[in-house]
Amino acid sequence: MRVVSWNIHWGCGKDGRIRIHAIIDVLRKLNPDVICLQEVAANHPELEGSATASQFKQLGGALGGYHMIEHAPSEIYRNNLPRQFGNILLSKYRITQAQRHMLPWPAAPEHPSGMPRGMIETVLEAPGGKLRVLTTHLEYYSPPQRRAQIGRIRELHAEACARAAIYQPEPELDPPFQLGFRPGSAIYCGDFNFTPDSDDYRALLAPPEDGALRLLDAWQLRHGDMARAPTAGLHGYPWPDRAACYDYFFVTEDLAPRVAEVNVQSETSASDHQPIVLDLA
Repeated sequence: MRVVSWNIHWGCGKDGRIRIHAIIDVLRKLNPDVICLQEVAANHPELEGSATASQFKQLGGALGGYHMIEHAPSEIYRNNLPRQFGNILLSKYRITQAQRHMLPWPAAPEHPSGMPRGMIETVLEAPGGKLRVLTTHLEYYSPPQRRAQIGRIRELHAEACARAAIYQPEPELDPPFQLGFRPGSAIYCGDFNFTPDSDDYRALLAPPEDGALRLLDAWQLRHGDMARAPTAGLHGYPWPDRAACYDYFFVTEDLAPRVAEVNVQSETSASDHQPIVLDLA
């Protein structure tokens, strides 16, 4: 099973031009089973390069062998036309459940503006059984908002593990109640906007106190203390100040023996972030 996560920067390359086809070409070469993308835009002409098209439709149409779940936590209306910005998850595997979680967005006086953030959660019929795959893009500018979002992710993870432990099918209930099994086993991925030496990183991976499956950093599982490949700051982009890791795969502890490879595809300059790839045996 191969999963790719990538903040595509609405397809805007280092020359300031939008080339969604370049994003699609990279994804096709990687040939993942599951694709998780952040910073997908629709009807945003003011973004660099003028993202006027619906990239949700472009990506979904070009990657026709996948089932797509989209979520635009930022949705602004101008003349009744939605300007959207958010995430998508595409899967070759059958999707049995999908939830679109809005993450906390508390008022932060030091950063009074900003945008709402969200997380897509899916349950997939993956090799080895049902598995949750979740993707998100956390706050960059406001540390208090980002910490609140990390806390909510941990709450949602604990909820899923607790519900999995007591699950019993109830076929006598109406169809909307029959969601089926939602496992604790999960892969969390995306642009978390923190570095591996940060308090936020440690907060997300702190041992749970509620019996939930512990989350582990897939890079460390595969590479140990090896220097981490940067996921942003390559190819001459003005941000960040230095190359660093902001994008991750976190897996539940029961999946740790299956982590076969984790790597960063550093060659492409189609976005200011690099695609990251997880292979599970």
